[in-house]
Amino acid sequence: MGFNHKARWAHLETGDLMKVITCNIRCFGGDDGDDHWTHRKDLCAEIIRSRTPDLICFQEMWSEQFFDLKPAFPEFDSYGVIDEPTTYFPMNTVFYRREAFALLSSGGYWLSETPHITGSKSWDSACVRLANWLRLRDRDSGKEFRLVNTHLDHRGQTARENQARILCEDAAAYPETYPQILTGDLNCDTDNAAISLLKDRGWTDTYGALHGTEAPGFTYHAFKGPGFVEKSRVDKMDWVFVRGAMTVTGAAIIDESHKGRFPSDHYFVTAEIAI
Repeated sequence: MGFNHKARWAHLETGDLMKVITCNIRCFGGDDGDDHWTHRKDLCAEIIRSRTPDLICFQEMWSEQFFDLKPAFPEFDSYGVIDEPTTYFPMNTVFYRREAFALLSSGGYWLSETPHITGSKSWDSACVRLANWLRLRDRDSGKEFRLVNTHLDHRGQTARENQARILCEDAAAYPETYPQILTGDLNCDTDNAAISLLKDRGWTDTYGALHGTEAPGFTYHAFKGPGFVEKSRVDKMDWVFVRGAMTVTGAAIIDESHKGRFPSDHYFVTAEIAI
């Protein structure tokens, strides 16, 4: 596999169409045996590359994974925030294609009652959770947009609802028509109150907008792919949302594997979006 540069520039000829992929890559520290990162890092990079993305949104990225993947995407610049004061994990890092986009501003905040305090968590959140954001300008069209990448808590329902609320309050600071994208592992499906809150406050699921369903099947699969049958798990938990002046032109769930090995314990999710 490799970059299809011709295809990538063909779909950006209009200057305002972009391909986004959100990837929970399963952390380096996972006790995953034959599915540990060291055995699947090359496959992970190849599958992402094969989709010719313009924006790559990672969750669960540790420093070891950042240094493995950064050289695999030399056309991309990156932005991430380390999650806690004494760790080295650039959580929710975004890779963006430098020839396509100019960075206008970037930042991050914690999904807690004190979002300005590094490493803070609140409510029943089991883990420290944060969001990274970038304001980018398409170099061809001159149009700008904002991308937010996050990972909601995996246990605390009260936390997930409040974390979704904070994301909405942040997005509402911008004009209603301002183009914004929200990506991430939200650890909840369309029946969850946190997802309802996002939709009620202006976010639209790209997959649902294109395919007519927000419940196409699970995206977490525990490295088992279609053999995953654990009923206690939620349906699709990996999302690409949009709001403002944006149109969805493509959306897919990437269930690719190679010789029984998957790039992660999550399927990756893509969307093509026009400003």
